[in-house]
This record gives sequence, C-alpha cells and structure tokens, in this order.
Amino acid sequence: MDTLLEFEEDEVSEEFGRTMEAFRPFLSDLEVRVLLSGELDPNNAILTIHPGAGGTESQDWALMLYRMYVRWAERHGYEVELLDYQDGDTAGIKSATIMVKGAYAYGYLKSESGVHRLVRISPFDAAARRHTSFTSVFVSPEVNDEIEIEINEKDIRVDIYRAGGHGGQNVNKVSTAVRITHFPSGLVVTCQNERSQLQNRETAWKILKSRLYQLEIERRNKERQVLEDSKKEIAWGSQIRSYVLHPYRLVKDHRTEVEVGNADAVLDGDLDGFIKAALRAKVV
Repeated sequence: MDTLLEFEEDEVSEEFGRTMEAFRPFLSDLEVRVLLSGELDPNNAILTIHPGAGGTESQDWALMLYRMYVRWAERHGYEVELLDYQDGDTAGIKSATIMVKGAYAYGYLKSESGVHRLVRISPFDAAARRHTSFTSVFVSPEVNDEIEIEINEKDIRVDIYRAGGHGGQNVNKVSTAVRITHFPSGLVVTCQNERSQLQNRETAWKILKSRLYQLEIERRNKERQVLEDSKKEIAWGSQIRSYVLHPYRLVKDHRTEVEVGNADAVLDGDLDGFIKAALRAKVV
C-alpha cells in the first residue's frame, strides 16, 4: 500500500511539474505585461537608426541592426512600415526609420534606445583587421491626432529634395523627399520612401510630432534618460550593448549585465532576453 501511495505521489508531482513548465512562458509574458504600465507603452513604435563615425564600417553595422529589429518584429507578429531609408555610400545605410505596428510595440522597444557597439573582423578590410563600429538607435511612440503638439512655423525649416534608393517610381526623377529641421530641439526628420511629396511631408510631420511628444514626456519625468542617451556621442564608452564577433562571440547589455553567447541568434532578432531584463530593471 505504501509503495502504491509513493508511486501516486511521484506521478502527481511529475504531472504538476509538467503543468508548471507549460505555464512558465505564459507567466513570463504576464509578468512583462504588468511591467508595461507606461502611458505610451501600448502604442506603435517609431525606430530610427543612425551610424556613427567610421564610414562603410558603421553604415554596414547600421544595416545589420535594421535587419535585427525587422526580424524581431516579424517574430512577434508585428507589422513593419518603412518610413525612411537612405543607402550607404558603399554598403549599409546612412539612416533608416521604421514604424513597428502592434500592441505594446513601443513598450517592448523603448529600452533599445541608445548606442550599440560592434566588434568584428571587417569584411571591408583587405588586411582582415578587427574593427569597432557604433550605431545609435532612437525609439519613440506614435502619437495620435487627438494629442496636441504645438509647433511654431518659425521654429522649423522644410527642405524638398530628390530621393535616392528605396521608394516609388518618382525616386531620382522629381523632388519628393522631405526634410524637416526643428531648431529648438535640434531634431532633423527625413522621409523619402513615399511616392509623393505630400505623403512624405505627412509622414515626416508624424515622426517629428512623435519625437517631440516623447521629449516632453522626458522633461516631465526626469527619471527617464532616453533623451540624454540619444544625445550621447556615438562612440566608445556610451554604448548600452556590445556585440562581439571576434575573438569570441558574445552579446552583452551593459545596463543589466545580461550576456548571450549565441550572437547570431541575437542578430537574427532574438532580443527578448535583453528586453525583458531591461523592463524588470526599469532602465527606461
């Protein structure tokens, strides 16, 4: 009888363990959703990538990050809308802006704002030397038309120019690209991916309002440091995360100390470990 009871207890214990293991991902996601309590966390996210100094090296690194975030979004079923994309001189990109559409896109991605550092053997160096490259990422929430953002016409300059690279049939034929410079904040927004100047202007205004709204939130909530992080020099010592591909392979977040040895998986969009750790640590 005692043997039978022990067997039944072991069986119940194993079944309970399997049940808890099955619920673990659900509980983890539930914990993250509880942490996504910011006013703007449920919004779509506007993510902009700019390479630092270093020409082709940093521009290629910017393209790698662009692909990483697109793949992360696709993994989670988010829609990605390309707002602006400027090819690099030889390889990579000079800048890119995407909108990630879906529930809590901004809440998940907001901790990605900052400088990202890459260490690797350069594919562009005939001597196969190791290079370090830097690229900045800035994430802001999409704001709807109900939120009033006051912009004085005297504070901006709108430039119209010919687009290049990705875009519709008008690219390189007529002046459809739009650049808006906001003098008080120093923000410069470009959009060239739509087919018409009017569409590019509307998209550029949407991006500008999004960033200005976030800057106002930052002013009111001084414990958040996204604005200051975005203004750091894109160089050594200011990075939030390092991606090392040589002489070993490791991705390390310097704010949470989370490390991942599978750098290829991270660059293929496996960012959840870093994002969840940042949310738990409230790094933004």
